[in-house]
Amino acid sequence: MLTDVQVAVLCDIGQSMAFSDDKHQELMRLITDGYVEKDGDTFKLTAKGEAAVVDRGAGLNEA
Repeated sequence: MLTDVQVAVLCDIGQSMAFSDDKHQELMRLITDGYVEKDGDTFKLTAKGEAAVVDRGAGLNEA
């Protein structure tokens, strides 16, 4: 189960927003768990990450 912080990180990535260094540990866990992948110098949501955001009811434009 994802935490609210992890969902917030997913939403930030989905909106191509920068996130603070204090969320770095959450980002690494999301990568390990397959929700996020590195895309060059940036990060992007995987299909699993996008589904998690939708399942939590957090539209990318709302977070």
